[in-house]
Amino acid sequence: MEHVRGKTAFITGGARGIGLGIARAFARAGLNLGLADIDEHSLALAKRELSSLTLVETFLLDVRDRTAYSRVADEMESRLGLISILCNNAGVGGEPHVSRLTFADWDWIMGVNLNGVMNGIQTFLPRMLERGEEAHIVNTGSGAGLAATPSGLSYTTSKFAVIGLSEFLRPVLEPSRIGVSVLCPGPVSTNLILNSRASQPSQSWTPEETMTWETIAALQAAGMNPDVVGEMVLAAIKTNQLYIHTDRIMAEMIAARTKALLDAMPHE
Repeated sequence: MEHVRGKTAFITGGARGIGLGIARAFARAGLNLGLADIDEHSLALAKRELSSLTLVETFLLDVRDRTAYSRVADEMESRLGLISILCNNAGVGGEPHVSRLTFADWDWIMGVNLNGVMNGIQTFLPRMLERGEEAHIVNTGSGAGLAATPSGLSYTTSKFAVIGLSEFLRPVLEPSRIGVSVLCPGPVSTNLILNSRASQPSQSWTPEETMTWETIAALQAAGMNPDVVGEMVLAAIKTNQLYIHTDRIMAEMIAARTKALLDAMPHE
């Protein structure tokens, strides 16, 4: 999608972190924006900031709620017109060790990180296909979805699934002129862990778990500026790029995983 000015984008998790970085890049490029988030205060701040650049509508939305998602989609398109770019970006992280993981922890992370992506696709893809015009879908995965890291069982599983989902959709939708990209960020300067705590089922962590997640949060805080990531996403949409990597931090782990897979295959 080489020409994006004047088109409309919908971004979940769009009021903070990577989502806000994407929104800023899109606003500078002249796109109209629909931003969804569960943080009403952050939505108001984002709208105040970006309204000087473009048309912005904000929506309070838990991406796990399919009924609410459909209602928000109708409201957004009635205000801004049919969307051409969907960014399934909302995500959560932080969970107990696998030995203490509960079904509630699993359902929470999978519900947002994976089902939230699918809910966006199921809501907007039929509209894109019916219109028959060029469009693009960006799903936020993670470097942790390319090779296993200590990021938690549910989180890792959800991100592997998002990458697989995106790889499947890309060739299927290509004949319909709908591009698919998957964002696989390394450390990015966001407050993902802190922001996730408010809705996390397990509110009590062991000292070891606390140390692990504080370390991960510190790596994130020292990571890439979300605005730079936003520009990467915009460039990937314009060139119809499948994978969007923010750095090479996972390169050795991906190489080791690929080698292990190939080495385990029969020789004949």
